[in-house]
Amino acid sequence: MPERDFLHRFLFEQLAVRGEIVQLDATWRTVLERRAYPPAVRRVLGEASAAAALLAATIKFAGRLTLQIQAPGPLRLLVVQVTGERTLRALARWEGQPEMAALSDLCGGGRLILTLDPGQGREPHQGVVSLTGETLASALEDYFARSEQLPTRIRLAADERFAAGLLLQRMPEAPSNDGDGWNRLATLAATLRPAELLELDPTTLLHRLFHAEDLRRFAPEAFSFRCNCSRERTASMLLALGTDELRETSDEHGDLHVDCEFCGHRYTFDSIDIAGLLAGCPPDACALRH
Repeated sequence: MPERDFLHRFLFEQLAVRGEIVQLDATWRTVLERRAYPPAVRRVLGEASAAAALLAATIKFAGRLTLQIQAPGPLRLLVVQVTGERTLRALARWEGQPEMAALSDLCGGGRLILTLDPGQGREPHQGVVSLTGETLASALEDYFARSEQLPTRIRLAADERFAAGLLLQRMPEAPSNDGDGWNRLATLAATLRPAELLELDPTTLLHRLFHAEDLRRFAPEAFSFRCNCSRERTASMLLALGTDELRETSDEHGDLHVDCEFCGHRYTFDSIDIAGLLAGCPPDACALRH
């Protein structure tokens, strides 16, 4: 099987339309190793992972894009973060045993939040819309139509092995008379079946869909799983509880164990560590003796 975990970018030369295909293999399976997701949750999380990887192609700096769903439904929270270095981490929280259902049933009344954090002290940009549509792909298409005024077509698929996605987007400078071209591409993309998206390599996919189009492809970009948790960030989270609560929690439980929800790494803070934090000792300095 061809190598996966790559983002493939392409451009329709005569139509001012850009496109991307992403297929996640080891990156996606690493996410799944962290916890046992019910199939319904796994499907949406995989689709969201592929979608965030597609959207990350807009990152031209050492920043981070976060795709998040917050909802009162069975699927309560979903978070996928992708960095400008093409690394990804993801998690979901749910209640009960959600059954396979439309997104509106799993996340009814929820919100879709996209946050672009450019880093380097610059202010993040966040877009929030009500979660609409039966699928995550249609919800994201609606987001771009309402928030960015950019016609976009997205296809997503995920199973226990792979997560994959296709994105077509009309560029802002597209001439007003190219509607037929855009409609033609959107119609072709709509014929793509989930099994094809998961199983076929990008060259075969593009030829099958767009062999009659003038297409320019760019060098693929590798994706991998990486979590940016650290002892210092975990210590900052503990300090955010407040000095009194942190001291009481330490007195009551002794050693404090904090597990990263994204990667499962456990950070342990004993009474001496906690005393150091309360006294203003930097977490990395406290960690030297461990």
